[in-house]
Amino acid sequence: MSDNPFGFGLPPEEPEDGDNGKKPSGSGDGSQGPVGPGNPFGPGNPFGFGAGGAGDNPFAAMFGSLNPNDLGAAFQQLGQMLSYEGGPVNWDMAKDIARQTVSQGTPDGTKDASVGPADRAWVQEAVRLADLWLDGATSLPSGAGSAVAWSRAEWVEATLPVWKDLVDPVAERVGAAMGDVLPEEMQAMAGPLLGMMRSMGGAMFGTQIGQALGTLAGEVVGSTDVGLPLGPAGKAALLPANVAAFGKGLGVPQEEVRLYLALREAAHQRLFAHVPWLRAHLFGAVEGYARGIKVDTAKLEDAVGQLDPTNPEALQDALQQGMFQPEDTPEQKAALARLETALALVEGWVDAVVHAAAAPHLPSAGALRETLRRRRATGGPAEQTFATLIGLELRPRRLRDASRLWASLTDARGVDGRDGLWAHPDMLPTAQDLDDPDGFVHREAIDFSELDKMLGDAARGEDEDKGDTEK
Repeated sequence: MSDNPFGFGLPPEEPEDGDNGKKPSGSGDGSQGPVGPGNPFGPGNPFGFGAGGAGDNPFAAMFGSLNPNDLGAAFQQLGQMLSYEGGPVNWDMAKDIARQTVSQGTPDGTKDASVGPADRAWVQEAVRLADLWLDGATSLPSGAGSAVAWSRAEWVEATLPVWKDLVDPVAERVGAAMGDVLPEEMQAMAGPLLGMMRSMGGAMFGTQIGQALGTLAGEVVGSTDVGLPLGPAGKAALLPANVAAFGKGLGVPQEEVRLYLALREAAHQRLFAHVPWLRAHLFGAVEGYARGIKVDTAKLEDAVGQLDPTNPEALQDALQQGMFQPEDTPEQKAALARLETALALVEGWVDAVVHAAAAPHLPSAGALRETLRRRRATGGPAEQTFATLIGLELRPRRLRDASRLWASLTDARGVDGRDGLWAHPDMLPTAQDLDDPDGFVHREAIDFSELDKMLGDAARGEDEDKGDTEK
């Protein structure tokens, strides 16, 4: 484990330009890149606030680069930001900015487009065939009631509810900390200021999360890429445009790429559909870790000290630099271990099962497996943004260890014995078991059936005693 496992403190050095790693073209006066009717605030400056040269005229800093036709939209955006009274994240703003980011296309020039009938047909056929192959590799039955092909914009819409569950608890901590940085004697008199700070904080989180979601929409190939069930239950989803982009340059037939990615999506669906406690277990691990995160109040105090309704960039910069620190307590270390292990076990099981299902049918299964492993291990710019914003990297750091353990379990106990461990969370391997997979594999399997029988007998005995007493 690295010294900075979850993106706390300073983030990785960001490219000078989010698209190409080059500085944006411009006048050199601090403007944030091209502005147009479709995005009047510019991709690098979604609120349209300038960065200098207009200290005596804040409106020039805000709107100097806009043509008169864009002023109304700019004032409307500013009004929405300052009047927001919802939760810790302005999710309406996040969705709008994610959609704008998607519409701009990916750095390779690929634009989003509506999914046509041909793409829908191959997604449905690929998932159907994937489920057929998985029947021989796992005892868990199919979990996909339907298979859908999504555009990038449809992915944003469909996954937004889950992102709310993931991000809101951490954003709430920042919102509370924003009030705490004021001296106690001032808090009672600072109601309007606190309200403005909360509104601006919600807007800043919404802006950056929206940008990250829009970027992630250009990278993901399905609904389970980050190891969590982001889409509706029982609905396997693939993004044809991203599947095609993923396969470019691999030297692998496109049909094999499609089937391999369909296998991964279908395997995730089986696991989440037939292990009813797994979703709550994963999100509980995320929330448990989030509860131990501290907000760096020194950074927040600096941002609040510079708070200016005409220049919210100070607060936005503080969020971009990361304000989260893990508490070095036994409880926090245990929460980190639970989270890392849970993500690794899910992805390791999928990795092992998909390889077993794909190897007899796809000549490129081994190459595709290694490509996906590296992709999950390194993440992309959007995952790094989330690591900075919510103090959490959604990466299975021990993926290879977990995959080897599941494969060894298959050899030692068979498919049914391996998959039977998902019956109860206490039966799953622990972080220590990933260190000693052979010890876990050859340990006598825990049998909960006798315990369940004893508990049932005890419950029936209590009912009989209660009935005798009532008589």
